[in-house]
Amino acid sequence: MSRVSRMSDTYAMYSAEQEELRAAVRQVLAAHEGAAAWAPLAGQVGVAGLAVPEQYGGFGAGDAELAVVAEELGRSLSPVPFLDSAVLVPRALVASGDREACARLLPGLAEGTRTASSAWAEGGGVEWEPGRVRAHAVLDHGEWRVAGTKEHLLAPGDDLLVVARTERHGPSLFHVPATADDVRLTPVPTMDDTRPQWRAELLRAPATPVGELGDAERVLEEAMAAGCLALAADAVGGAGAVFELTLRYAKDREQFGRPIGSFQAVKHRLADLFTELESARSLLLAAVHGEIPAGAAKAACCETYEHVAGEAIQLHGGIAITWEHPAHRYFKRAHSAARLLGSPAWHRRRLPLPSLT
Repeated sequence: MSRVSRMSDTYAMYSAEQEELRAAVRQVLAAHEGAAAWAPLAGQVGVAGLAVPEQYGGFGAGDAELAVVAEELGRSLSPVPFLDSAVLVPRALVASGDREACARLLPGLAEGTRTASSAWAEGGGVEWEPGRVRAHAVLDHGEWRVAGTKEHLLAPGDDLLVVARTERHGPSLFHVPATADDVRLTPVPTMDDTRPQWRAELLRAPATPVGELGDAERVLEEAMAAGCLALAADAVGGAGAVFELTLRYAKDREQFGRPIGSFQAVKHRLADLFTELESARSLLLAAVHGEIPAGAAKAACCETYEHVAGEAIQLHGGIAITWEHPAHRYFKRAHSAARLLGSPAWHRRRLPLPSLT
């Protein structure tokens, strides 16, 4: 068996049921392009309810199932709102411990009939830290109102889960209907057209507290861990797909009467990329099993994705930067994924220092 043919052996570490989930997601993505895949993914496969507990209409699945789905979405550069609406927001709601909010919001998210976005980042920053929050919430005749601007929203269809400060408490979590008159949603042009983003301006929008006031930092840490795991899987899927494109191209493209993949310099570069990719797969699996922090896996996998996608463009040559070829789209997604939910450098700064005793 060739070295490259063993790439699929890594998947043997997932269960048979998880592999069936992978196959179902891949089948839907092959049949439905772009955003049109969300309805069958949610309705037929149930990916929208993976992170939702069974009592709220979901499947109560674990990190492995989320990683399998995210990896397939990354392979196909899918723009569906899985990261925000099916991972970040459900995990935050469950972590808040607010049963009323969970009962009100999670069933619609699990069915995929509603979408929600995590409105946390501000000021153009990619580090979604509660300590940087400037949006504020005030009580107005017994009703909470939130004012501020939020960046990097990924799925602001129906509901926003907003972090805002109150007068007496630190950052707190609020539910804001995205369709409220006091909410202004604006599409934001980005280099990566595979993952649309919006900006939300909250003009004293009506809001409902979620969980305990001042508890947003703890809740967001739990939600971000799941989001980082999903982004790490997205990166592994995208890196694997663009590597396979490059490998096929090296076998087919001829120069001087020979496939360019037969030249030693190209062979070495492809071998190095394969090694990096397999290392990223191992780190992802380590994060799935709780052996390393999800943020560490996200940092490493996204950097691998950036490098593999960049090398793919170099090895393809000029065709890789044309609109007709997908290589440049993988390259752009790699860079946007690396910065969502915190840059690799930011995640490394947050890792606990090893003990010297």
